[in-house]
Amino acid sequence: MHLKSVGIAALWLLWAATAFAQVAILQIRVVEGEGAVHQPGSRSARPIVVEITEETGKPVSGAAVSFHLPEDGPGGAFVNGLRTEVVITDAQGRASLHGLVANRVPGRFQIRILASKEQARAGTVSFQYVAEPKGGVAAVSATPSSRLKWIAIAAAVAGGAVAGMVASRGGGAASPAAAVTPAVAVTVVPPALSIGNPSITVGKP
Repeated sequence: MHLKSVGIAALWLLWAATAFAQVAILQIRVVEGEGAVHQPGSRSARPIVVEITEETGKPVSGAAVSFHLPEDGPGGAFVNGLRTEVVITDAQGRASLHGLVANRVPGRFQIRILASKEQARAGTVSFQYVAEPKGGVAAVSATPSSRLKWIAIAAAVAGGAVAGMVASRGGGAASPAAAVTPAVAVTVVPPALSIGNPSITVGKP
């Protein structure tokens, strides 16, 4: 009986060692949702999907995958209201996390992902982003000034074009100068008036 018990124990240890060796090394990979950009204060419709396999590439079902959000800064919470969520892998070795609610702090953050089954462990990180809020003060204030600037430029160009058209209809060599700089056409007029004064004084006896 004693030898029989020793033999059974040896067989059990051999089976346990073989089973442990089969899942001793896990591999974890983010297959969907890496680099996602979340709108501030909104719930993401895009899931984060990870795949757990053995070193041979065989999917590992029944593994526990935990997702951990940062405590502060850009990030958010899961649908359970916490910063940690656990999902069990399916028959394809995949675990999908849905419903991340982003906070309103823009920037990049990391989701720490840990997978475990029996004594085997694996870990990785997924980089995510919280987008800049839309309709910021700087963007609103810059838009009107830019529009006014372009309106002023458009008005100046239009004025030059009209002056050029008038000068070209009147004929003469002054039309190119008037089309380029309307101010030159205005300053040409005073010399024409001053020339008339000498012609009046010449007529005196």
